[in-house]
Amino acid sequence: QVQLVESGGGLVQAGGSLRLSCVVSRSILSINVMGWYRQPPGKQRELVASVTGGGFTNVADSVTGRFTISRDNAKNTVYLQMNSLKPEDTAVYYCKAQVLARVYWGQGTQVTVSS
Repeated sequence: QVQLVESGGGLVQAGGSLRLSCVVSRSILSINVMGWYRQPPGKQRELVASVTGGGFTNVADSVTGRFTISRDNAKNTVYLQMNSLKPEDTAVYYCKAQVLARVYWGQGTQVTVSS
C-alpha cells in the first residue's frame, strides 16, 4: 500500500506561482513512475508531468516552460513548481504513483487562478 498526500494548492492571480507537494509513504526510488495529473471543471483528467524512479521527466506540451517536476528523495516528496499561471490552469491536481501493476492516487489539491 502506498499513501499519497498532496498540498500546496490555493488561490492565486494570473502570472503567479505555486509549488505543489506530494508526500509518499515509501521511498520514491521504489516507485516506477510518479505523476501529476489535473482535472479542470467539466473536463477529463489529464497528465501534467511525470518522473520515473530513474529520474527521467516528462512535461505536457500545455505547460512546458512554465511547470517543472522535481523530487526530494530524502523527504519522499515529489514537487510540481507552477509558474506564470493562467486561468486555464485552474483544476484539481492529483498525485499518482505506479508500482508495478498497481496505481495509487492522492486526494487532490485545488488550484484556482483568477484573472
